[in-house]
Amino acid sequence: MYSRTARLSASATSRISQVSSHIQKRNMASVTTHTLNTGAKIPAIGFGTWQDKDDQEKAVTEALKAGYLHIDTAAIYGTEPMVGAAIKKSGIDRSKLFITTKLWNNKHKPEDVEGALDQSLKDLGMDYVDLFLMHWPSAFKPGDNKFPKDKDGKTETSSISYVDTWKAMEKLLPSGKARAIGVSNFSKKELETLLKECSVVPAAHQIECHPWLQQKDFCDWQREKGIHVQHYSPFGNQNEIYSSGKNMGKLMDDPILVEIGKKHNKTGGQVALAWGIARGHSVLPKSKTPSRISQNLEGDFKLTAEDMEKIEGVDKKLRFNDPSESFGYRFYEDLEGKKN
Repeated sequence: MYSRTARLSASATSRISQVSSHIQKRNMASVTTHTLNTGAKIPAIGFGTWQDKDDQEKAVTEALKAGYLHIDTAAIYGTEPMVGAAIKKSGIDRSKLFITTKLWNNKHKPEDVEGALDQSLKDLGMDYVDLFLMHWPSAFKPGDNKFPKDKDGKTETSSISYVDTWKAMEKLLPSGKARAIGVSNFSKKELETLLKECSVVPAAHQIECHPWLQQKDFCDWQREKGIHVQHYSPFGNQNEIYSSGKNMGKLMDDPILVEIGKKHNKTGGQVALAWGIARGHSVLPKSKTPSRISQNLEGDFKLTAEDMEKIEGVDKKLRFNDPSESFGYRFYEDLEGKKN
């Protein structure tokens, strides 16, 4: 009798331990949220799924286990099916998650926009996304080829205006298939054009932003207009794909960020994330390594006013992502970090 009771007690203790562990993981989730101009809440730390396509189902699974509730993907990443599969397997209620995807450049033709969203929803296995972004203001030749090239190997562009594409995106809102719409990689002038000629103010603008490319005036202006800023590449030149960032130290190792991190028992990378959150932005780190996936969530902590002032001093106006030449379009013409 004693033995049976002991076994039951041990079993119960084990189950309690498992539940406790599960709760602890969930509690690691970013506690900070921001509010979009739609009234929707967006978790301040999201999980990026660009690159490493074959590893993304496992990576997203790890992210969800760690406590991420905000997942960022895009049609061009090819990771929507992996994101959807991981979410389905997780058993997490869809309503608890914030999912972003993006319209690719070959689907800017107004009549193609809804079909592109429908395909993304099919690949995700979802009825709606929380945020649907125009990935770039530039249009490629319409069709199924994601990177259409001419006989000389140059990108085939289109004269389709991002204004017309945006107006088509606005028409998606009543259907509920996209709860909010926004843009990515726009210049200030391009945003001003949207605000002047269209009806819906973008809920969000996803841009390269980090302590070495702070763009304070531009970000402050967007806040005034009700546009929420999101940081992709929040670790700057940590991504090896950025050739312009290879012959220098890594942003994550910046002495000021490291110094501030030591004070809070954090890393330089976690400080970069906390800096973005303190500015009222959401940040989108990515990793396929379980330990780093969890560590990035710990970038949601409070910096002091003195910390923020010190970080302001490390701004180098360094932009690492500018595909103007390969895309056949002049991006970021009026923004900091634009190279001639």
